[in-house]
Amino acid sequence: MASPEEMMAKMEKTPEEFAFLLKGKDEALLSKRPDAKNWAPKEIVCHLRDTDELFLTRFQAMITMDEPKFSPADPDRWAEDRQYVRNDVQQALAALRRRRDEVLNFLRGLKPEQWERAGVHATRGRETLRDWVTLMANHDLNHLEQMKRALAGQP
Repeated sequence: MASPEEMMAKMEKTPEEFAFLLKGKDEALLSKRPDAKNWAPKEIVCHLRDTDELFLTRFQAMITMDEPKFSPADPDRWAEDRQYVRNDVQQALAALRRRRDEVLNFLRGLKPEQWERAGVHATRGRETLRDWVTLMANHDLNHLEQMKRALAGQP
């Protein structure tokens, strides 16, 4: 298992990796879903922006509370309710950068023993902060691959 520092190093690169992939792409491509089930490129950026906020809230709860309970998120509902496809991708990317900095600054301020603090997810069970950061880093990688496929018009 990778260390928290290794995971954070990967997570720090994510916004710029997305910026590189999106550079020079037109609005039509950024707004086009590859199929009915998969998001358009700009929706993926909005999703990461919003999940960073959710992750930070959960991380803070794990530090300040004893094993807080977490319900699953509904990202497809977020995409619809928050009208991701109408968002400006550059503004969403700038917000992702800011939120990612907030998340990383919070994590870098943790004491070693705090990495073992935990929360209880409704479907995944008890997970430590270390587990959550691994999940977050893998979440980034999954969506980077999804972005590459979406830009190529593939589901």
